Amino acid sequence: MRALLVAGAVVVASITPALAAVLAPNEIQTTFFTGQPFTSSTPSNVKFKMVFTADGKMTREPVAKSGAKSEGTWKLTKDGFCTTWKGSTANCFRIQTAGDNKWSVMKGTTAIGTWTK
Repeated sequence: MRALLVAGAVVVASITPALAAVLAPNEIQTTFFTGQPFTSSTPSNVKFKMVFTADGKMTREPVAKSGAKSEGTWKLTKDGFCTTWKGSTANCFRIQTAGDNKWSVMKGTTAIGTWTK
């Protein structure tokens, strides 16, 4: 019986790091929406330098030749945040941890990007 409990504890311990923690809106704001740049990568590995300022504005600049420069606005929601890029409609997201200094940007159950600092 003791061996079974130890084996169960090992399985739980190995799974626990894989569980991603969802950031609360205030954590998103204090981690990313500070005016300091961070990197955003799309699933196809297009990278952008992103800057979200405290006044609700945001910019993105491609790190390489692919991708388009843009600006827009952001706002916090009860579950995460929404963005509206110039010429586009609003989209809402959640942020969850994905490793050291790495977060997944989630739209529903789909990761649409990765943010790193």
